[in-house]
Amino acid sequence: MELNWSLKELYTSFEEEAFKADMKKLDELIAQNKKWVEEHTVNHENEKQKLEEYITLTKELLMVHEKLSNFASLTVSIESQNETANKIDAVLEEKISHLASSDAKMSKWISEIKELEGQIAESDLLKEHAFYLHEAVKAHKHMLSEKEEAILARMQNTGSSAWVTYKNLLIATHKVELELKGEKKELPLTEVLNLAYEDDKETRKKAYEAELASYKKIEEGVAAALNAIKGEVLTITQLRKYTSPLEMTLEESRMDRETLDAMLEAIKEKLPSFRKYLRAKAKKLGYEGGLPFYELYAPVVDKEMKFPYEKGTAFVEKNFYTFSKNLGDFAKYAIEHQWIDVMPKAGKVGGAFCAAVHSIGESRVMLNYGNNLSDVVTMAHELGHGFHDHCLKNESILNINLPMSLAETASNFCETIIKKAALEEADKEERLAILETEISDSTQVIVDIYSRFLFESAVFDERKKGPLSVKEINEYMLEAQKEAYGEGLDSNYLHPYMWTWKPHYYYADANFYNFPYAFGLLFAKGLYNEYLKDKEGFPERYEHLLEVTGKMSVKDVLGTVNIDASDKNFWLGSLEIIEQEIEEFIQLIEEA
Repeated sequence: MELNWSLKELYTSFEEEAFKADMKKLDELIAQNKKWVEEHTVNHENEKQKLEEYITLTKELLMVHEKLSNFASLTVSIESQNETANKIDAVLEEKISHLASSDAKMSKWISEIKELEGQIAESDLLKEHAFYLHEAVKAHKHMLSEKEEAILARMQNTGSSAWVTYKNLLIATHKVELELKGEKKELPLTEVLNLAYEDDKETRKKAYEAELASYKKIEEGVAAALNAIKGEVLTITQLRKYTSPLEMTLEESRMDRETLDAMLEAIKEKLPSFRKYLRAKAKKLGYEGGLPFYELYAPVVDKEMKFPYEKGTAFVEKNFYTFSKNLGDFAKYAIEHQWIDVMPKAGKVGGAFCAAVHSIGESRVMLNYGNNLSDVVTMAHELGHGFHDHCLKNESILNINLPMSLAETASNFCETIIKKAALEEADKEERLAILETEISDSTQVIVDIYSRFLFESAVFDERKKGPLSVKEINEYMLEAQKEAYGEGLDSNYLHPYMWTWKPHYYYADANFYNFPYAFGLLFAKGLYNEYLKDKEGFPERYEHLLEVTGKMSVKDVLGTVNIDASDKNFWLGSLEIIEQEIEEFIQLIEEA
């Protein structure tokens, strides 16, 4: 079985004539776009024709850019030291930033059309892109002048983008000094973080203590990056006339405050159940005063279901087919046609992701497979993203932009399928291990994500008054952890530096990248409940839901399956599924 992905469907190399031709074509299309906007926005004659021409031109430009950009970024992900790929990746980002002024001018022009609905009604192409056009009108309300937008886009390259690069460099090169089994070592931060999963309790504690002590070497630099980026976001928020970064994020996420509040209220109501789990786990591991932070990922049973890659792919295919033939066929095709880069190797980045390659109607999945059940779950998660992309492949590239809140729907849904299947096949000890992994993951996505939301809210509020010191940032992190985890964690062993290496706090164009994870998990669990009520009819409705995620608001997408996003009871129902797992987990560890 081939374990490396194939990129030849995009290009064979950066020296290939087709790649060079498309780079040239991109420059021509960008110049054509800028010239067209300049010439055609001077008046409102022939509005329908102009809208059709603009959409056609923009689609072509984005398809070419997406194909080039995917080839560069996918190459970098498995060859991080490839200088050519890194350079071209940066060049492509710079090229697209030159459209900021034209985009602003075009949004303004679209917003000035007095009879936009009438123009849309007379054209099939415009009907197809009605949501895109309405979003352009909505976005214009918060846009600056064309000149200011261009300046802002260029300045961010040396502002927030540069600070992110600096922060990433600090974290990537950061070493932690610690002593393990009598041997002094200096390890990369990523390796030390992985020690939280070790079987040996003393190793977990030493790694945690050494990690916290090590941040003294880089804390000021990382804090400077956080302050700069959050300061830039606050400035942009003010310039664009939003009341807060959260309002800006919600609008960009196509989500209303009522939906967010309903979900957060449900989470707060169910926090005691997660704290009950944490205290039960603490007791199992020999602690009386709550669970120390460094024991969050500690195994409670020495049982791991081994899944070599071939067995893992067979397990995923088999259980995807239990949901629908389309989902099973998709996974089988992706696995057999080299869409997946499987094993860790030198130069390959960590983690896992799925990249939509809309220009060729495919996806590519990167894994760092380790032969455990958790790796099978990760594979299912990323193939879930791929299936979402598959459902969108016949959509216009202008209709596939997913809001953060819906981007994790299919991935979490596919995770649920695999975890449920694994539980059904497990013996009692394996069942306990699987439940522990599932509940531990849910605790991260619900409780820790809630703490991150509280932390980011506090940082934005205080950053308005001026830069925050490392001590202040640490205090806000501790306060957020205490409010979210409560008595579930030992307050003497929290993690004040969680803000240093979590990348989400440093996304200037995606603030509050925390609550979408909770949304995705709980929405997926709610969808799975709907599936259990109608196993025959639901798969078709599910695929339709995925098809419209790029051209509807969150509320309307949920409405396609008769779910009221602002109803707290829906979110409570999803959380009660996790509650049931917690109760079974506690019963099993008491019997063990």
